[in-house]
Amino acid sequence: MNVTINAVHFKTDKKLETFITEKVGKLNQYFDGIIGSEVILKLENTDIPENKVAEIRLQIPGNDLYARKQCNTFEEATGEAVDALKIQLKKYKAKLKGS
Repeated sequence: MNVTINAVHFKTDKKLETFITEKVGKLNQYFDGIIGSEVILKLENTDIPENKVAEIRLQIPGNDLYARKQCNTFEEATGEAVDALKIQLKKYKAKLKGS
């Protein structure tokens, strides 16, 4: 799976990119048909500590799955978004088996 990481108005370091690539790459365990993914990192509402946002869009055949989480760190936001996508992938897979 190809993982594209886009940071809005800042540069990511290699450590963060590696973490995100590994975390998102683990989603292949839940569904083999993932074509690619796009991760968008951005800072929002800089007045509060929970201002790091991770948005992940998974491209799967016939559909896209999307999760957006806002937390204290990009790692935490990415982890929560990946957890949300795991649930969506399980539901999608069950739906495919049911039809």
